[in-house]
Amino acid sequence: MSTTSTSHLVLIPSYNTGAALYPTVRAAREQWTPVWVVIDGSTDGSEVELLRMAGRDPGLRVLVLKENHGKGAAVLHGLREATRLGFTHALTMDSDGQHPAEKIPEFMAASLADPNALVLGVPVFDASAPALRVRGRKVSNWWANLETLWQGIGDSLYGFRVYPAHLLMGVMEESYWMRHFDFDPEAAVRLCWCGARPVNIPAPVKYFNTDEGGVSHFNYLRDNLLLTGMHLRLFAGFIIRLPLLIWRKWL
Repeated sequence: MSTTSTSHLVLIPSYNTGAALYPTVRAAREQWTPVWVVIDGSTDGSEVELLRMAGRDPGLRVLVLKENHGKGAAVLHGLREATRLGFTHALTMDSDGQHPAEKIPEFMAASLADPNALVLGVPVFDASAPALRVRGRKVSNWWANLETLWQGIGDSLYGFRVYPAHLLMGVMEESYWMRHFDFDPEAAVRLCWCGARPVNIPAPVKYFNTDEGGVSHFNYLRDNLLLTGMHLRLFAGFIIRLPLLIWRKWL
């Protein structure tokens, strides 16, 4: 029996995830109500079956975007609708089954206990994790913690997390960025700048190979260049905010 909430929802952006989307959504629905999926201009037809599922399940809602705009843009689209309906927090998770749906209640409980918190998943890797990805994220994590004066971001890239919806939406509406692969780390840094307190919870992550139905849109060169540019922007913002961050840390 899933937990029903009028303040916290699960928000799943999806782009060409294929058949992996359906067990991911079912697993989330077993843990929580409501669950929303934003189809971000997918061309694989995955929205057809998902809309059928939603027709049989009032706890599931599907928002379909005609064109692909990126993960961050899909999350923002969901946030606008969620806040309009009175939701205050959103747990984001990937649509490909990498994130542990069974941890949803624990993450939501941490958010309910501290509504101003940014509840961050800290990935627990198994043998399926590509070594290059595991090592590479350490660089982004180091920069994210420097840019927040070590406020405690356990992992900047793991997308399984709970956001204060109005705070995140406000930050995103004021920014041209945060629409693509740069969404997760920049959101963590900017919400810390706004005063959200990071709360870190370990959560397993599973990487599926092609034979297992794994889907990845990560492009090593393109996305690392995007992250490099993002951290240059954030470092400039960090320098401007440094006196405020030092004052907060001292307090």
